[in-house]
Amino acid sequence: MPLTGIRVLDFGRYIAGPYCAALLGDYGADVIRIEAPGGNDDRYTVPVADDGSGAMFMQMNRGKRCLTLKPGSPEGREIVRRLVETADVVVANLPHEALVKLGLDYDSLSAINPRIILATASAFGSEGPLAKNVGFDAVGQAMSGSVHLTGTPDQPYRAQVNFVDFGTALHTAFGVMVALRERETTGNGQCVSGSLLGTALAMTNSLTIDYALNGIERQPIGNRSFSSGPTDIFRTRDGWIVTQIVGGGIFARWAELVGRPGLVDDPRYASDILRGDNGEELSVIMQQWCIDRTSADAIAELGAARVPAAPVLRSSEALDQPQVAAMGLVEPVTYPGAGQDIPLIRAPITLSASAKRIAAQAPQLGEHSAAILAEIGYSADAISALRAQRII
Repeated sequence: MPLTGIRVLDFGRYIAGPYCAALLGDYGADVIRIEAPGGNDDRYTVPVADDGSGAMFMQMNRGKRCLTLKPGSPEGREIVRRLVETADVVVANLPHEALVKLGLDYDSLSAINPRIILATASAFGSEGPLAKNVGFDAVGQAMSGSVHLTGTPDQPYRAQVNFVDFGTALHTAFGVMVALRERETTGNGQCVSGSLLGTALAMTNSLTIDYALNGIERQPIGNRSFSSGPTDIFRTRDGWIVTQIVGGGIFARWAELVGRPGLVDDPRYASDILRGDNGEELSVIMQQWCIDRTSADAIAELGAARVPAAPVLRSSEALDQPQVAAMGLVEPVTYPGAGQDIPLIRAPITLSASAKRIAAQAPQLGEHSAAILAEIGYSADAISALRAQRII
């Protein structure tokens, strides 16, 4: 596998750090998750197993090994030092002050191992008036303009899916791969820094460019789009569907399908941006077409006309689609006390010449502590002593 031989020390929490490390592990890196002897808080979010391990934990930590450790203790610092000597990447989405306190800042790590790559993710980066503030996904969403534009003029909404966290993890993993490539030339590591605010602003950048150049302050318009139409969510006889009509060709096919071919020559709908500006009228036409059809019938007709559309599914329905099975996205894994297989989805990409590692479960708390410590020179008696002191 492409990353076989790369060792990653994962001090990450929740999503931005752990998902970055998980992506590296999917393609062969040996990822060691390091958490407190009693377990970190993010292990227990939305419990799904008898030991309290949660749904997010199962996804973020698939295929990793787990070492429990108090890294701030003298004995813990020595263990970290030995691990860093053997590692290629350290992932730690912790505030800079916490990194320094634990000896996980780049200066401390590179003094031990000049080849080490430190991957960090913070809310606001390391400089500026907010640098010392902490934050989660919703902070990035809110400060990027995304929340203002979601919902209605009377009530902004944040997305329930933590797309800023996931985006930061993806950007950070990309940075790690660039740093690994650079290390092949220089022999030296470096620090890769991501931020929630930076990720969120990157994702909303087209809207901020729109304002900077056109002076237009976009306002929330529900599920419609500023730059296309009819892009919206519509009620059918038995549910909801979404359409996204982008481009003149698709618009013409949609107009023909709904029995309104004359719309193509209407100057109000002559371009995507005009169709967005006048999208409310187009949504009314589409809603009238949808309301007498079932979702399945509407999707079938739209699909036959090559118009982008999809049903609005619940979480309970999302993985049961035949298309999901055809793409092989779900890889069931077991976990002690979970009751049934966990429907795991790993990096949703394929490489034509490189396979992912075989899917494996997230680790139980401290499951690999003894094996990992033995690898870096600790005897069985020393490991027992560390356990007795609650260092591990």
